[in-house]
Amino acid sequence: MRGDPYSKMAETTAEHHRHRHHHHHHLVLKSAIYSRLLLLALIVFFRTLLSPYDTSAALNPPCLSTPNATLSSPLQNAVVWDSVYFLRIVRCGYEYEQSFAFLPLLPLSLSLVSFLPTQTPLFVFFGYLINNLAFVLAALYFYRLSLTLLKDPDIALRATLLFCFNPASVFYSSIYSESLYALLCFGGMYHFVCGRNNLAALFFALSGCARSNGVLNAGYLCFQTMHRSYHALFHQKRLLLALQIIFVGALRTACIFSPFLAFQAYGYYNMCVGRSHDEIRPWCKARIPLLYSYIQSHYWGVGFLRYFQLKQLPNFLLASPILSLALCSIVHYAKSRPQNFFSLGFLAPMEEKSCGVVFLSDDLSKSKEADSVGKSSSVRVEEHLNLRRRKNVIKGDVATVPIESESAEAWPGYLSASVLPFVLHLGFMACTAFFVMHVQI
Repeated sequence: MRGDPYSKMAETTAEHHRHRHHHHHHLVLKSAIYSRLLLLALIVFFRTLLSPYDTSAALNPPCLSTPNATLSSPLQNAVVWDSVYFLRIVRCGYEYEQSFAFLPLLPLSLSLVSFLPTQTPLFVFFGYLINNLAFVLAALYFYRLSLTLLKDPDIALRATLLFCFNPASVFYSSIYSESLYALLCFGGMYHFVCGRNNLAALFFALSGCARSNGVLNAGYLCFQTMHRSYHALFHQKRLLLALQIIFVGALRTACIFSPFLAFQAYGYYNMCVGRSHDEIRPWCKARIPLLYSYIQSHYWGVGFLRYFQLKQLPNFLLASPILSLALCSIVHYAKSRPQNFFSLGFLAPMEEKSCGVVFLSDDLSKSKEADSVGKSSSVRVEEHLNLRRRKNVIKGDVATVPIESESAEAWPGYLSASVLPFVLHLGFMACTAFFVMHVQI
């Protein structure tokens, strides 16, 4: 009925949520931009007062291929640490073995402005511009991802503001690969939870061109594939469907790994093929000649427990707040939902069917509830969801189950089943940072 008060109330509520959602997007955009401007101003201010602590090599040594190409001294002083490697790769290509530790996405992005002479300050300006713009877009994706998972606009906004002003912000505003990686990583995660798996695989594959840990994002599709194939085999009793799901998942995973592996093959071709026996490097003779792991171990001392030295204690103290926060969040989730956590969702309570239920759909992006949390709170949308749930149960079709499970109210926000793969990812990265990496990074 037109005069139905419940329909009018639902429309008013939905309009309120849309307005608040738009306001939060605007606030996230302003916060991301202001945080970058503030950080860049602080960088300029402190570099004017103090000389930066920098043990990286200079950019001025001429390229092997173009010996006459050098960088002006004022511009060289503005480029420190890993930025030296990225800009030198743009100018000279991958000349030395250790330069292959820096993946090609950022140098390729800087090559888009190759019409500019690499000796001009404007070229470095574009490097800063690309990374800071990527950070702003990453913040927007981060907000949308948080909103879709946590279903709380206020918590999603607070999380995004913490990301904009996080302790590692200087890396996101320098000529480093962190900003591009964050953009592709968060973008891939967002498209993944919305059911756009092919697009998510593309984002994840590109993230592997920015940083090596981008290949770990394949774990999300592997997690989904496990649960979908399990459901198809044991709940629907459809063996062929389970095999099809596994094949598609393996294909997407291979697509994510392929850019990183192709770059390793490129390094092998440049460093190993055509070399004499005396010139060939030790890693070239390995059964699996993986250049990246050799570089990290040989040049930077990265390896299991290799950073456990008394002189590195200050770096462990520097990393302790973030590692402690990560550990507390993982322990909190595990203690709150032990059965769900330790079984990887396969032994979740029956009302949830499976932790992977929120990732069983290939087309969640078409559902209004995945695009707008506000609309899902209205009466008409709830009735529509309930009708869809009943139809899906009758048909036995899980491919169209919406992202909200029946127990979403019982386990809201961070404790929802959909957060489990992100908690596992966090746990793996925290352990790797503590036991393998240079922990302060």
